[in-house]
Amino acid sequence: MINNADYQYNSLLKEILETGYKDQNRTGISTYKLFGKTFRFDLQKEFPIITTKFVAFKTAIKEIMWIYVQGNNNVKDLQNMNVKIWDEWMKEDGTIGPAYGYQARHWGGNIDQVKNLIDTLKNDPYSRRMIVSFWNVQDLPEMALQPCCFLTMWDVVGDMLNMSLIIRSNDLILGNPFNMCQYAALQCMVAHVTGFKPGIFSMYMNNVHVYENHIEGAKLQLSREPYESTAKIWINPEVKNFDDFKPNDIRLLDYKCHDKIKFDVAV
Repeated sequence: MINNADYQYNSLLKEILETGYKDQNRTGISTYKLFGKTFRFDLQKEFPIITTKFVAFKTAIKEIMWIYVQGNNNVKDLQNMNVKIWDEWMKEDGTIGPAYGYQARHWGGNIDQVKNLIDTLKNDPYSRRMIVSFWNVQDLPEMALQPCCFLTMWDVVGDMLNMSLIIRSNDLILGNPFNMCQYAALQCMVAHVTGFKPGIFSMYMNNVHVYENHIEGAKLQLSREPYESTAKIWINPEVKNFDDFKPNDIRLLDYKCHDKIKFDVAV
């Protein structure tokens, strides 16, 4: 039986290929896009990662830790971890400007949004104001790339920690599978250090698209039979503090998938 991650992903991919609106964008490569689409996963039932192609989970985890744990915007630090996904956007000073990790932990220079989130979950878990935003209008012009995954909203129901991820622009082929598993992992990490169980993970994609030069690879991906959902996330039980997380503290177990498909990045 097809797993939930592949089912939702394949359904949206087919819809875009069949009904997407052809549009232009800053990259110069046309896209087929749809507006206002959502995915929803129950992390108590499955860890969401697609199986119709290999998704580089270790790389995704290193990036999410670079952003949320390290509060980092230095591309060279990613390169030292053998992660090259930000190379095309690296500025002359070696950073991506005041984007992503900078906003997560140094908003306005001294506001640590992640620490505030953890503290609120521990001390006022039923707050309706648990939001982490990277959309700092003042800093946007200095960012090498204005954040795509720019907002998370958190909510507690009983002993379950739920999270919504808001994405302004989402490359369904390259960006989405990465975002799906890395933000699910982030939710599990935050739940782990605050005493909750990971609950519902919701993704809202405002402009979700397939680049024209990705279409043939997308069709190949759709032709593959998805595997059953067997992947499980492992979190090092010895980690008690969010800031202590290291990439090896998060592992993906029993992940079965098809081979990689080569896609070019639109910069």
